Amino acid sequence: MKKIFYVLLLVMGMTTAQAQDVPLLDRGLFFGNPEISGGQLSPDGKWISFTKEYGGIMNIWVKKIDESFEKARPLTDSKRPLNGYFWSEDGKYILYVKDKNGDENMNIFAVDPMAKATNGVPESRNLTPINEVRAQIYMVSRKDPDLLMVGLNNRDKAWHDLYSLKISTGELKKVFENKDRITGYNFDWDEKLRILNRTDDKGTTQFLYKEGDKLTPIYETLVTEEAYIPNWNEDNSKFYLVTNNGALDKSTLFMMDPKTKQTTKIESDPKEKVDFGGLFMDRNTRKMISTSYTGDKTDYYWKDKTWEANYKFLKSKFPGREVDFSSSTKDYSKFLISVWGDQYVSESYFFDTKTKELIFQYTPRPELKKVEKYLASMTPIRYKSSDGLEIPAYFTLPSGSSGKNVPVVVLVHGGPKGPRDYWGYNSIVQFLANRGYAVLQPNFRASGGYGKKFQNAGDLQWGKLMQDDITWGVKHLIEKGIADKNKVVIMGGSYGGYATLAGLAFTPDVYAAGVDIVGPSNLFTLLDSVPAYWEAARASLYGMVGNPNTEEGKKIMRAASPLFSVDKINKPLLIVQGANDPRVKQAEADQIVIALRDKGKKVNYILADDEGHGFRKPVNSMAMYAETEKFLSEVIGGRYQKDMPENVAKRLKEMTVDITKVTYTPATKNQETKPKK
Repeated sequence: MKKIFYVLLLVMGMTTAQAQDVPLLDRGLFFGNPEISGGQLSPDGKWISFTKEYGGIMNIWVKKIDESFEKARPLTDSKRPLNGYFWSEDGKYILYVKDKNGDENMNIFAVDPMAKATNGVPESRNLTPINEVRAQIYMVSRKDPDLLMVGLNNRDKAWHDLYSLKISTGELKKVFENKDRITGYNFDWDEKLRILNRTDDKGTTQFLYKEGDKLTPIYETLVTEEAYIPNWNEDNSKFYLVTNNGALDKSTLFMMDPKTKQTTKIESDPKEKVDFGGLFMDRNTRKMISTSYTGDKTDYYWKDKTWEANYKFLKSKFPGREVDFSSSTKDYSKFLISVWGDQYVSESYFFDTKTKELIFQYTPRPELKKVEKYLASMTPIRYKSSDGLEIPAYFTLPSGSSGKNVPVVVLVHGGPKGPRDYWGYNSIVQFLANRGYAVLQPNFRASGGYGKKFQNAGDLQWGKLMQDDITWGVKHLIEKGIADKNKVVIMGGSYGGYATLAGLAFTPDVYAAGVDIVGPSNLFTLLDSVPAYWEAARASLYGMVGNPNTEEGKKIMRAASPLFSVDKINKPLLIVQGANDPRVKQAEADQIVIALRDKGKKVNYILADDEGHGFRKPVNSMAMYAETEKFLSEVIGGRYQKDMPENVAKRLKEMTVDITKVTYTPATKNQETKPKK
């Protein structure tokens, strides 16, 4: 603990020594569309695809590898940001997925990257043109590049049946009808369906070994445990298994024989600190390339000497920065690599493994790159929570700050069970630091990666020990003289939005204000409205927040719901919500806004009619953060960029809600929506 604090002092000292007049950076540098991003090589390496603005939205473009980016052609004209894209194995198609205005009902689309368009872009085909159905991709075929294996919940909204999908024609054929709570389908190297996952109503998950039409249970995990199959061995006789089953705390890599059910340990974290991170396999030789583990940063353990040599060569070319292999040709002879760091805007390079040639491709944010010397460093820290549990976190001090009595924004991640914050460049963190705020990112209990005990320690602790993990982080910074105790704001999205409301309701003297982004306010209505396809996770949700079907569960949920402690909220609050959010519905925002309004409390409300669980359209994000920095400036005195583009100002006005007109009607008469008198 002392060592970590001394490191923090050293960083603060260096920052002070290098003190400079840090300019107010335009918010568009952080939240506007990147110039170019998401580069991918075609399987043969002759083409490069990427996303670039087209019609104000990031769309897919393509060019020959040796052409300039100015000669690229747009392939899509989506009015909604895409949720990801990739090349088919033969390079004939680029496939992408997107939803409608944030509803998370994904459709799969295909476009021919070689097609010429006389006007605009070539035609894209919706391969799953079914409304209110969420398509999931389970397998992308290498043996038949025209084939995908996908899941569709068109028959039963709660469960996905398995279909084969022919890309060229859009032909769908049902392969497996899911009438037994199947939650996953796993294929071996030969693309044979071998393992299915089934989750019962208690949250217990079984691996079912498929032989013909026979399904045999071979492995089981409880609702408090996790296991998955990252890949198969060379001859498909065994599979790799990552699990924290039974006595294991940190998830570990095993090899399992599905016929004998025997498991053999392969590897766990050599430092014994974190869960197994990742398994990287050679798709041609079917052998292991590397494993990885993420603590404060990510460590790689190379199993292939050629890959290791290439990685070390690249690291030597970019000292002090991280290097990722982001895309490759089929034979791994050519790569796009990403070079990045906490204070560095990422850059993309083409890398030829045979010649060792490195050719710069692009940086997503070239204008920000020009001023990256003003970005702030992110430091891993540790502190103790109320019960003595050590909490890992990241702390960012504004560039040029003295490190004494600084206004602080506590930025709480979502999830909450499983996700975590990571070291590296973070646009929100850097934006806040540039405005003069130190930023604390706590990986509170329930965060993933630190072992089963740490993750499950958050069960039934919403608003309690999980909240203490955040509160004690604030106390830690105050005790060290870093934070101004009167200028601490809590902010976050999803669970982070909940933690914001909980912070203001349950520890009203700790924070000067809060920014709640798509956060639940009422755990009863939250559970009542989860998407149908979350049915398999219901037992897990009850384990986290309480079972609303029991009196004890109701008691726990009522105590943890900020809505029912609204009387205690006495600090300004900004609420941000997407109208189409399927996870945390608009009702969560409406309820708390009405409750605060009716009690004469200060609350501002932003609602986007074309967003879901978080804002993805740049104009909406720009408007939201413009309002956020104004709000923060008013309550804790940081810097504020008053000007904004006309379209952003117009959008902010459209999204700003007149709270006197907000109404809410419970879905059922029995819903708990008001404090008991």
